[in-house]
Amino acid sequence: MRIFIYLIIFFAFFDLFAQLPIMSTYAVSLGASPFIAGLAVGMYSLSNTFGNVISGIFSDRKGPFKILVVGLLSTSLALFSYSVIEGPYSLLAIRFFHGIAAGLTVPAAFTYLANRTETAKRGKGAALSGAFVGLAAIVGPAYGAVYTSRNDVPQTMFLTGMLVLLIGIAAFFLLRQTAITKNKTARKTVALMDVLKNKGLIRSFSGAFFLMFSQGVLAYMLPLKVEALGLDSQLSGLLLSVFGISAILVFLLPINRIFDVTKPIYTLIAGFTVMGASLLFLSAASIESLLYASMCTYGIGFALLFPSINSLLIDSTDEASRGRAYGYFYAFFSIGVVAGSSITGAFALSPNHGFIVSSLLLLAIALLNWLTVKKE
Repeated sequence: MRIFIYLIIFFAFFDLFAQLPIMSTYAVSLGASPFIAGLAVGMYSLSNTFGNVISGIFSDRKGPFKILVVGLLSTSLALFSYSVIEGPYSLLAIRFFHGIAAGLTVPAAFTYLANRTETAKRGKGAALSGAFVGLAAIVGPAYGAVYTSRNDVPQTMFLTGMLVLLIGIAAFFLLRQTAITKNKTARKTVALMDVLKNKGLIRSFSGAFFLMFSQGVLAYMLPLKVEALGLDSQLSGLLLSVFGISAILVFLLPINRIFDVTKPIYTLIAGFTVMGASLLFLSAASIESLLYASMCTYGIGFALLFPSINSLLIDSTDEASRGRAYGYFYAFFSIGVVAGSSITGAFALSPNHGFIVSSLLLLAIALLNWLTVKKE
């Protein structure tokens, strides 16, 4: 049954990544101004944050099964709704609905998975889920770009919606037999004060934010870096694929046992350090081979960090509070992406300066975690 949950995670992120190469140009084709086009892209992440929090709250109250099925079915409905778009403002409305609906799925899926994974294997389990996220990051953009070039955006969204609908129907019949009974004696919620007092959750949430902050910078600055070097514009997509492939290899190869034998705080520090160093190297790279090397190293750092922040969350919660914690966790994911691209854009940083700023932030977080661990 865990394999089926991994499949749900894949399609949840496949939906996200398939939008990346097509949404801004689709908004412009509808007559949107540059501001409205940018808002249409960001609207999904903004409303996705609300969906994540709602999912976490109701996963604790009702159990992750119900919210997971509702999330999948409502996401498919949102994807079908792209066929009725008539202009930029109807696009904004559907993007808002799509973001909320999709935001319901991921925290519920990870809560369901975490509650069914033995504590001793939670690191390897998080690594396997990361592999499916990485696979979606490779397949999704290629599917979105290629299928849309031969058809149009509404048809692309419709096909994705059909896939998500089938997964939602299958989830209803397969998972209801194994729905988890909530622990009545455990804590009911994760309140704000619980987070402020819980070092594990603080590290997990901040890790999620800065991980995706760097992803936002990368998504915004990498194509500009490639263009500035006079290289083929398609290279940025290949570089992102290399990042995904190197991460998947770490997730799936026997090296993934490191996540069960090493404390997650140490792999978190290693992940931030490797990612920070790779972005610093990327800022100085000026030839194609060095760009590939930088992105390969970045993927290794990502693979070290993602299971670590998941394991910290699992270790810091119980079954009755884990849903809300995952809701906050993926809300920080969404906010991080928006912050990374918008802050570097607001300060009009060059690609190299953007990578340097992001690198210094990641290295500073690694150092801060190291110093606090040493004190403890």
